[in-house]
Amino acid sequence: MTGSILRREFQSHYNGRLRRVDFSGADLTSASVNLVWYERCAFVRTDLRQASIEGHFTFCDLRGATFRGADLRGSSFTGCDLTGSDLRDCDLRGVRFGRKGTGTEYVPTDLTGARLDRALVEDVELVDVIGWPFSGR
Repeated sequence: MTGSILRREFQSHYNGRLRRVDFSGADLTSASVNLVWYERCAFVRTDLRQASIEGHFTFCDLRGATFRGADLRGSSFTGCDLTGSDLRDCDLRGVRFGRKGTGTEYVPTDLTGARLDRALVEDVELVDVIGWPFSGR
């Protein structure tokens, strides 16, 4: 699916699981996807502007992904790399950013350089997150 253009046409409302799917560079603008588990999927530089996604992302590569204005309520990102992603104007209510793994070896979620301007961040859960841009002041 690398580089695909699937605007609005990409819709799913079922409980599914996708493993190792490469969406890198795809245009998923305004996609509507709910109750999907993404495991080790790549969304590098994927355009997800205005998308509506309630999903669970585990060990996914989301570097440089654009979620601007997306509704991500209730989603979770565990062990994901969101370095440089654009989360401006997103609805992040109830989103969980955390780590994956146990013991001394675990993978934290990385938000280094992520843009969260005007994002709605009520009830966000953070567990071992790198680069969370808010100081809590």
